[in-house]
Formats: sequence, structure tokens, C-alpha cells
Amino acid sequence: MSRRPKPLLQEDQVLKSRPTRPRDPKQPNLPFDPMPDRIEPCLALLKKVPPKGPDWAFEVKWDGYRLAIHIEPYGVRIITRGGHDWTHRFPVIAEAARKLGVGTAILDGEAVVLDKEGRSDFGALQRSLGGRGGKKASTESVLFAFDLLYFDGHDLTGTELSVRRHLLEDFLDGATGAIQLSDEILGDGTVLLEHACAMGLEGIIAKHRDQPYRSGRTGDWIKVKCVESESFMIVGYEQSTAARGGIGSLLLAARQGHGWVYVGSVGTGFNTKDAGYLRGTLDKLRTKRPAVPLKGKNLVFVQPTLIAEIEFRGWTHEGSIRHPSYKGLREVQDNAAVFDINERPTG
Repeated sequence: MSRRPKPLLQEDQVLKSRPTRPRDPKQPNLPFDPMPDRIEPCLALLKKVPPKGPDWAFEVKWDGYRLAIHIEPYGVRIITRGGHDWTHRFPVIAEAARKLGVGTAILDGEAVVLDKEGRSDFGALQRSLGGRGGKKASTESVLFAFDLLYFDGHDLTGTELSVRRHLLEDFLDGATGAIQLSDEILGDGTVLLEHACAMGLEGIIAKHRDQPYRSGRTGDWIKVKCVESESFMIVGYEQSTAARGGIGSLLLAARQGHGWVYVGSVGTGFNTKDAGYLRGTLDKLRTKRPAVPLKGKNLVFVQPTLIAEIEFRGWTHEGSIRHPSYKGLREVQDNAAVFDINERPTG
């Protein structure tokens, strides 16, 4: 029912562990761990170059929504990175989870919509959900699972990644439906990144094989992007009588502690329909108290509510994004994804 992603390298270079016998979710007399209501996700630290050495495993970086799939004795819950229950927004993934044949599990992964080339398309995912504020349920999305945090009554977060991946690969061996395995790729990180960029992918993720699952941005996981893309808060816009929708550019901000810091503006990437929606929505959020200290006679300031996904080509010395392009709006519930200025890439 869904497309398979285009492999980063040849098929014989994908790591697969040997399948084991099917597990019985009703196994008696095992020391069970309480199933957590939620586990804060492990986040990838942005770097300019991939790490080297045998301690690192590599995967494709998917461009979608980070989700935790909770398979519980009496049902399935799908939880966003920010802790919101979106089970109703991803019914096909939820149904696939119910059919996995396990009593309890927590899968960590990314929901995406694939294009004809097998690449994740963030805009297509947004459209499948009805756009920002939409109420649609996505029937086209696929979850690429890359970690297993809880399984058959056992908390796996304290075990090293290599063990968790082994169990996950056995669990999802051969799965091709709405839940699939995010394959681990063998090879040198620099070469893999070159392949990913040549194929039009977003980038790669490197994960330390020997580390447990630790919430937050610890450096155990590293992301390296071909073209940088992050979520920024819209804090205003520049009026223009010549531009479509009356918006010359959107004013963007990143998190800085408990406040905001200006990172530049974007005036490309949105069409007439996008501009009209943005203008109408932003005008309802107007404020006389700007979230960032900017001055200009054509500037309109708004409450920090709308989150824009922006593609760009790096950072200036002054702390602004270079050559930005608007990709779309994220959901308000996805505010956990807004870029923190302290996460700017290091070497």
C-alpha cells in the first residue's frame, strides 16, 4: 500500500539481523517493568560533518513528524514529540500497530509521506493532514521506526542501541506497510552524506551504538543535513503593496532561553494562496509589543504563535539564516520543534 524508500546504497549494504522465533506476548512468569505513559525523545545534535569510527551507526534522516507509538494491552496511542495524542490523525499507522502481534511496545520513529522517488516530502505530509490547523487524518503516511524503547513488558531505554536495534529489526523484519524499519546503512559517514545529498535526501543521522536511550540532545545522536531545514517562530511580517497577499517577507525568531531572538526574514517559497492565508491569520495575531526588538515603518508584529518550516543555506556571522525559503507551517502542538539558537551547528 505504500512506497518503499529509495535505498541510500545497494541492497546488500543494508544491515539486517537474523530473524528469531516469533515472540509470545503472553509469556508468563517474566519480571515486567511498568509501561511509561510517555518517554521524552532522544534528539539529534546538529553537526556540520558526520562522526567517524566503528562506534557509529548511520540512517537516512526523514523529514516528517516525530512520533512514539504506544502499543498497550487495550489499544494504541500515537504521541507527538511535544506530548500530544495524535492517534486520530494517523489511523493507518495505528491500525498497523494493532496488527504487529505484540502485547506491549513503544516504537520511536518518524511519520512521513513519500514521493515517487521514495523520498520523504514534508509538504505532502502537511497536505495529507489538511495543512496547519487542519482536521484531516493522514491515510498516506508511513512510520519509519528507528528505535524500540519498550517491548513485551520490558523497559529497553537502559540498554545500548545495538541491542535495541537488534530487537527492532527482528520485530519488524520484512514489514512493508504503514510501519516499516528505518534501515541502518553500512559505510563511511562522509560518503553516505554525499550519496544522500546526490539523491535529494535531507541528510543522515549518526547514532552511537553503545549508548542507552537518553532523552534530550545529549550528542548520542547526531544529524548532518544536505540543506538545512528548521522550524522558526513567525514574529511579524513586512508589508508590501507589490507582493502577493501584501506580505513582502515573514520575520522569524528562534528560541533563546525563555524568549526569542531574531534570525532574519523569508520572502520566498510561498505562493499567492499561502500568502493570503498567512496574512489573514497573522493579522488576527497583531500586537504592539514585538517579541524581538526590531524597528521599521512597514513592519507588523504578531504574537509568537505560527511556526514556519524554513529551508536555508547556513548562518551568517551576525546570526541570521542565509538564503531562506518557506516550506510550510507546522502545527501549534509541534512547538517543541522550534529551533533553539544554542543548537546552531558546531564542527
